[in-house]
Amino acid sequence: MKKMFGLAALALAMAVPAAWAQDTGNWLVRARALRLDSANKDSTGLGLTIDNKTFPEVDISYFMTPNFALELILTYPQKQKVFSNGTEIGSFKHLPPTLTAQYHFTGLPGFRPYVGAGVNYTNISDVHILNGAVGLKHDSYGLAAQIGADIPVGGWLINVDVKKVQIKTNVYLNSVDQGEFKVDPVLFSIGFGKRF
Repeated sequence: MKKMFGLAALALAMAVPAAWAQDTGNWLVRARALRLDSANKDSTGLGLTIDNKTFPEVDISYFMTPNFALELILTYPQKQKVFSNGTEIGSFKHLPPTLTAQYHFTGLPGFRPYVGAGVNYTNISDVHILNGAVGLKHDSYGLAAQIGADIPVGGWLINVDVKKVQIKTNVYLNSVDQGEFKVDPVLFSIGFGKRF
């Protein structure tokens, strides 16, 4: 997956003309396909993991200056399968809006890389694991970091982006805290956007 995004970014950068005339306006809206790869760090001793998956994501950025922007990253609640030592034992849903502050590098013709850092809030819901014997803490707060680039194609922008996000939850077995499960995913995404 990492190689795929790297090759896509390289091909786009080589194919795009040098003009950046369409990069105007304070608002930028993007739609992206996002791949979630979980770290699956489990301290409970239950051998917990979740499935990796691809899903759509929308983000809205506001440029306060040509270089500095705030980005709100949104999706709908995602259903994740839960496994214990490789055996499926249930599922839960999570909704992970993320807000980042970004620095966009200017002066590069036809190519605008950026870096960002911010915070993530994840709401965990619809927990159905071992017929209710296993519960999860419903709120997670963590840091987020990202690197990406926007590339103009006509009046649109092609975007590639990689984020690392902290997401974790406490795991309860028959209401007894068993420890933490950390999703802490790497999020690879590619999509398109428009400045307004």
